[in-house]
Amino acid sequence: MTQQFDLGIIGGGPAGYTAAFQARSKGMSVVLFEKDKVGGVCLNRGCIPTKAILHSAELYEEMKTAAELGITAENLSFDYSKVVERKDKIVEKLRKSLELSLKNSGVVVVNAEAEIPSHTTGKSQISANGETYECKKIIVATGSKPRDFEGLRFDHEFILSSDDILNLKTLPKSIVIIGSGAIGIEWARILAAFDVEVTVVEMADHLLPLADIEVSKRVERIFKSKKIKFYTSNGVEKILTACNDKAVVLKSGEVLTPELVLLATGRTPQPIENCDICIGDACGKIQLAHFAIKQAVAEIADVEFDETLVPSVVYGCPEIAWVGKREQDLEEGSYKKSNILISALGKSHCDNCSDGFIKILSQEGKIVGAHIVSKEAASLIQEITIAMQNNIAIDDLKKVCFAHPTYSEGIFECLFRYQDL
Repeated sequence: MTQQFDLGIIGGGPAGYTAAFQARSKGMSVVLFEKDKVGGVCLNRGCIPTKAILHSAELYEEMKTAAELGITAENLSFDYSKVVERKDKIVEKLRKSLELSLKNSGVVVVNAEAEIPSHTTGKSQISANGETYECKKIIVATGSKPRDFEGLRFDHEFILSSDDILNLKTLPKSIVIIGSGAIGIEWARILAAFDVEVTVVEMADHLLPLADIEVSKRVERIFKSKKIKFYTSNGVEKILTACNDKAVVLKSGEVLTPELVLLATGRTPQPIENCDICIGDACGKIQLAHFAIKQAVAEIADVEFDETLVPSVVYGCPEIAWVGKREQDLEEGSYKKSNILISALGKSHCDNCSDGFIKILSQEGKIVGAHIVSKEAASLIQEITIAMQNNIAIDDLKKVCFAHPTYSEGIFECLFRYQDL
């Protein structure tokens, strides 16, 4: 028997489940297909589990200097298996909550691999588990997978993907991370905090190459202070995987001999054919959960958003966040900028986290880009994104009262740092 629905969604990650909730709120009948676990990469193998581990790493790292805060912590140690156990519990709790929400909202969830037959005519069809589902509209939100390359293939033992590293029960003594995007930077911070010897290899001239140049340079400075080794303008010539001869050979000729390698060179979209509507990572645009969510809302609820104002965040201490244009993308003389060091803010000293800066770029009296390295940077960048989204002039932003002592008052100070901004 063929089942009929208003909307069929293939993929249960942030794009897929958001589209499902939005459609149900409009009274549409919805069937959602997920071959693995609802929540997608973000909940199960990405954002959430990584940040759960990161919190433990940050706490452990901060406790190393607890004496400076007047706290005595003798015989400090960690049990990584319990860190992973906590991570798994968080993921399971959130996934069960999501599953219940989908059920309560009336979304029919089919746990099976789905495909759209090429012979589909008239009403759109989805096939799964030997059943056929007729849908007036179909959305593909099938996500992405870790990317590897010819000559740099995951073996899931020595050369790990971002999925593999989440499954480790014990930590290596040393690791080489290839790539310094968000995944590479965050795992470098996590592992270094847990006393792993970390080396990062990046082909670009600077770490975190998608960021503003001043952010990249600050990340490099932070890495040096944390004794995280890194190579820039370099790449991997080959990786030797023989049992007694495991090594990473760089293009510069240097040979590294880590216990493990994390290949963190991005993700590959996994679209499926025969569908006109593709959202989330699968569409090959910006691979961020919040971008996927906004795409879903735009598609179902027709709430438009500006794709040039999608904030980026790299987690750790301090956080790194940016939105809009980078300084290196702007023509010299066409813009103005203002900087303030986070160390100028009293709150940063109270929190023992005074490294970083806030940088605002403007043209014609309005903000066109902002770049922040600071504790709470993820929240700070949202304030600026709202201002940019609503085209609010800097002179009007100066009228806003910012609470003290906070990190957000750094934005206020930055607006006044140069009167001609």
